[in-house]
Amino acid sequence: MTGYIFRCQFCDAKPDPLTQMSLEQTVKDVTFGAYVDAMPEKWLVWHGHGPYGPPRYACAEHRGDLTAYLRNHYGAIGPHPWKKGPYPTKLEKSDRADRKVSLGEGSSMPSWRKIPSSE
Repeated sequence: MTGYIFRCQFCDAKPDPLTQMSLEQTVKDVTFGAYVDAMPEKWLVWHGHGPYGPPRYACAEHRGDLTAYLRNHYGAIGPHPWKKGPYPTKLEKSDRADRKVSLGEGSSMPSWRKIPSSE
């Protein structure tokens, strides 16, 4: 994966190359209301989605600002923003496989979007 640009929501900092790779891996995760640590710079990723808003990113210096912001804005909706660390570096229950299949990747079945012509 390439072409993703990540910035801290609070200071506009950019991640180092290894953290950039870690952040790119989090894009594949289809989940909502989950925190993930992106190493080695220890950025915090918020998988919002749905009622919890968009995904958000914070550098190590602004992790606390991100959790405070999320708890203030989404804390009344449900318990997810209130989860305390340490946070995982990888989500165990991600819907990556389901997403792959829904996009027609990794499946031996032909894609329904491509209908062969009968001529």
